[in-house]
Amino acid sequence: MIKYLGQRLIYIIIALFLIITATFFLMRLAPGNPFASERAVPPAIQESLNEKYGLDNPWYVQYKDYLVNTATGDFGTSMKYKYRETNDMIAEGFPISMTLGLEAMFIAISLGVLIGTIAALFHNKWPDYFMSILAVIGISVPSFVMASVLQYYLALQLGWFPIAGWNGFLYSILPAVALASTPMAFIAKLTRSSMLEETNSEYVKMAKAKGLSRWVVVFKHALRNALLPVVTYLGPLTAGIITGSFVIEEIFAIPGIGKYFVTSISNRDYTVIMGTTVFYSVILLLAVLIVDILYSFIDPRISLKGGKSNGR
Repeated sequence: MIKYLGQRLIYIIIALFLIITATFFLMRLAPGNPFASERAVPPAIQESLNEKYGLDNPWYVQYKDYLVNTATGDFGTSMKYKYRETNDMIAEGFPISMTLGLEAMFIAISLGVLIGTIAALFHNKWPDYFMSILAVIGISVPSFVMASVLQYYLALQLGWFPIAGWNGFLYSILPAVALASTPMAFIAKLTRSSMLEETNSEYVKMAKAKGLSRWVVVFKHALRNALLPVVTYLGPLTAGIITGSFVIEEIFAIPGIGKYFVTSISNRDYTVIMGTTVFYSVILLLAVLIVDILYSFIDPRISLKGGKSNGR
């Protein structure tokens, strides 16, 4: 395990270096500059701003400074928000985004596994057809469309939830459901397919032959192995929750980190764009690592050895 973790950490560092490099040069290749939207900026002020943020230095000097600052965890000062550090903006918005993301992941995983299990247990019966229809709707309808539908019917028409804002648990329900709808449908489809495969396996037939009850066979034997594809999906799920939250936070006026990221793109705020990109890249890479480690706990047949997952 220690050897495996060491190798994966090296891969994470290499991946982060490539992400940082690609982000830096893509920002520099983009047309315009962070101050292009300012109205009639005198040349003297333009030069002063470039000097302040180091934009007048050669590209290799800017690249070196950015690598050093990023390695020390300093993402610099925002070029649009006066006297605001990128680190402070991340520290302010990330707890809100994390709360929304964790709530959406909980909804997606719990309901997805439940729907998929019910569909598999009642294969080719009306519960299976009903759950499959729900999964298809969840996959087909984008999260921003789902958000608009929830806002109109549950918030505006029925008044059960606030339309937008962030002021307590009640405000998080609609955005979390909208964000979780698509991954929940994918998890339901994965669970259903995997459960059908497991219930027809030899060890499940053996457990039934021993006289074990149906629910013991399902939850103690079949479901545990059926969750392996779901665990595999946790990495992409984390990426989908994070990227999807940018749009959802805008729709529901949630003051998370997505608000700063979207605004920084339109403002060409280099420091905020690169800082949030690197920050989220670290989260995604660590999420993939955690998913690989979870394999060994869910299925004892899998061992992490030599940097690979080997079945015994």
